[in-house]
Amino acid sequence: MSPRTAPANSCYDIVIIGGAIMGSSAAWFLTDNPDFDGTVLVVERDMTYAACSTAHTNSCIRQQFSARLNVQISQFAADFIKNLPRYIGDDRVPELNIQSYGYMYLADSPEFAETLRQNQKIQHAAGAETQLLTASEIRENYPFYAVDDILLGSINLRDEGYWDGGTVFDWWRRSARERGVEYVQNEVVAISRDPAGTRVTGVTLASGEEIACGLVVNASGPRAARTARMAGLDIPVEPRKRFTWIFSAEEPLEQELPLTIDPSGVHFRQDGPQTYLAGCPADPDPPVAYDDFAMDFSRWENHVWPIIANRIPRFEAIRVITEWAGHYAYNTFDQNAIIGPHSEIGNFLFLNGFSGHGLQQSPAMGRATAEWITYGQYRSLDLSPFHYDRITRDQPIIERAVI
Repeated sequence: MSPRTAPANSCYDIVIIGGAIMGSSAAWFLTDNPDFDGTVLVVERDMTYAACSTAHTNSCIRQQFSARLNVQISQFAADFIKNLPRYIGDDRVPELNIQSYGYMYLADSPEFAETLRQNQKIQHAAGAETQLLTASEIRENYPFYAVDDILLGSINLRDEGYWDGGTVFDWWRRSARERGVEYVQNEVVAISRDPAGTRVTGVTLASGEEIACGLVVNASGPRAARTARMAGLDIPVEPRKRFTWIFSAEEPLEQELPLTIDPSGVHFRQDGPQTYLAGCPADPDPPVAYDDFAMDFSRWENHVWPIIANRIPRFEAIRVITEWAGHYAYNTFDQNAIIGPHSEIGNFLFLNGFSGHGLQQSPAMGRATAEWITYGQYRSLDLSPFHYDRITRDQPIIERAVI
């Protein structure tokens, strides 16, 4: 069936701009809230989702953050993933799990080793099971690593690793539609405000329809700033390119490879029984065009492969199977989520700026957005520290564990 391009009505309680994982999470959680009885329209530019961040994600989850609230957000996500049929309330939904091979942070400096120690205290206080390993302990548990330059490692083997984000995304969309959320393949090209400029009153679509609404949610990923500008607002979010490679090894490892964050910034992990994944940012790392997904083919040969082979000598002989470029919705202010209402236009809500954490944070962020819309407050995790007004106050959230 071809996706609809025109809304069925000219007025909705909620218009969500962007139907990828954040917009669909918010839409589904609205339908799951017994106290919400409004109408919801999701406007998505391309329902193939071929170029969105959700489609290019590496689909990982971790609790190793330095901000307690970020740890708690991932803990809810882990519970949601492992209990998906119960949360969705549908026996057609498959059981999922997390491949908990963990994230392995490697510190080669006293300063970063101390950061890992301080982070572990925060993580333990939140209930995470992070372990600190000396270089000799890393060798004993993971003998394939070369760690002569490493002072300390940090790993958590509970609810930290890979998960099937695509299945969760598919069921959020499917269930939301079955419960009455309307999805259209179209594009918002203008956002109107009342004469006083204090409220959003509606959106205009590329096909010409003018849709009145009570509230707008900006869930447009790397395009968040362009969407905000339509309402006369600014948000410090831009597309940043991130590269991913899937590769095989001539001599596969005998045990699962944790998602390893090398001190160089390159990361790599297990991807299948005998395949592996690696990723890194561009260098330099400027904002890019929304449709720029071109690979830098020299990045692998000149940067990533030498680092991987140095850290795991057995990976000297490896072969790239596939590769792609995706976009982070990069928050240049503090690389953390920006959610909740604008400080002056209260019915324009942000769901933006996740800077690579979006997939794992989507359950908590969708739930929080639905709570704010329904009650004007949070009733589970208090995510108000992520509100937009911290930007106007120039009070960034310090997160020392950004990849």
